Amino acid sequence: MYKKKRSTMSLNTVVFCILCVMTVISGDYFESNNGNDQCFCKLKGSIDDCSCSIDTVDHFNNMKIYPRLQSLLIRPYFRFYRVNLKKECPFWVDDGTCAIRYCHVQPCHDDDIPSGLKGEIPQLLHVNEDSIDKYRPDTQVINCEQTAKDHDKELGYLNTTISSENYKEFERWQLYDDAQDNFCVEETNIGEYVDLLLNPERFTGYKGASAHRIWRSIYLENCFRPDNSPNNFIQSSQINGMCLEKRAFYRAISGLHASINIHLSAKYLVSIKNSMSFHNGVEWGPNLEEFHSRFSPEATGGEGPGWLKNLYFLYLLELRALNKATPYLEREEYYTGNDENDSETRVAVKNILEVIKSFPEHFDESVMFNGGSQAQLLKEEFRQHFRNISRIMDCVGCEKCKLWGKLQIQGLGTALKILFSGKFDQWTPTLNNFNRKHFYLERSEIVALINGFGRLSESIFELEKFREMMR
Repeated sequence: MYKKKRSTMSLNTVVFCILCVMTVISGDYFESNNGNDQCFCKLKGSIDDCSCSIDTVDHFNNMKIYPRLQSLLIRPYFRFYRVNLKKECPFWVDDGTCAIRYCHVQPCHDDDIPSGLKGEIPQLLHVNEDSIDKYRPDTQVINCEQTAKDHDKELGYLNTTISSENYKEFERWQLYDDAQDNFCVEETNIGEYVDLLLNPERFTGYKGASAHRIWRSIYLENCFRPDNSPNNFIQSSQINGMCLEKRAFYRAISGLHASINIHLSAKYLVSIKNSMSFHNGVEWGPNLEEFHSRFSPEATGGEGPGWLKNLYFLYLLELRALNKATPYLEREEYYTGNDENDSETRVAVKNILEVIKSFPEHFDESVMFNGGSQAQLLKEEFRQHFRNISRIMDCVGCEKCKLWGKLQIQGLGTALKILFSGKFDQWTPTLNNFNRKHFYLERSEIVALINGFGRLSESIFELEKFREMMR
């Protein structure tokens, strides 16, 4: 009798547990935990001012675009970016710094930098193609390799270790560009080269009044705003009261801001095993709490999910710019001096452009800035606002933050140039006599455009990881 009763009780217990599991599976569990997924409550359905859906973009990016971009961006043409990090802030004296040591640039020794990049004019006759070794990926960092190892794990350290061999290649690249009828010299050719692979965008500890002033100046002084909107961030309910062009401007800036915050949350300083030194035991990884604090409705007055949706708007805007510039980008040589590597880069670029052209629902820029002289005045105001934002990037106190801020702003600016300058509207796919003077992009503009889009692509990819963590 005792054993039989014990067996019956065990069976009842099993049945009860099965019922509990069935209840969980039926949805009660997920309904009780919906709060964990509130950051993504608006990431469904159609994207504002666009025709396609969130799910369409997620699948297209994560399955087709992101893997190709990750392979493309490690190529020499796209990994070295020339930037001026020494330009003073034109608006105020910045007193902000990173939260830790070594956030400033640590340049190579002067002997590692060739004379052509120290202000002296390189002579074409001095360039002997047979005397310069071909570019080799396995020797991308030589003379400053130890410096890179010493500081690679610093929280905000900007690694500028470029070998003398690479600088010789940069000299050749510049000489080649000069031979392609460069008819103007802009700030894109001023500054020093930075290896983006040695300086990944991640959390640096840059925050507080200095960082807030950057975004406050961008939103309050340079974004289009509805009347009676004193807050830094325009509320979602106010956006639809603005015209399409002004909405697009705000959503683009908000989407860029969201993307940057995703990067900082996905590559956060999660542990330091040796607290006395940043050189050992540093681990970077996703910080769900940080992500939640930046995007959850309760932490953002209900606006965070809308900011994430703006990321998708910006993604579609830059995707359309790449699609529109495809005839130009397919004709670029992506010159670095290594014939084999350059040929592979051209094939990789053409492949990803073919994928981009296959996207069925591109952003339609033709509906913007129509309406005669008033539309042209709005376009010029649009351009001036963005120029001011690009100048604000010189006021960022953290050099690594400044690097990625300037790159992504230049990438977005290049996308806007392609979409709205009118210079990319006049060609046909069968154009034989391609006029570089009319359709010209600086090397740094192309590098910023592709890397900036790569940042958006990675943000959408990282969102899926945060979804899984929350669930």
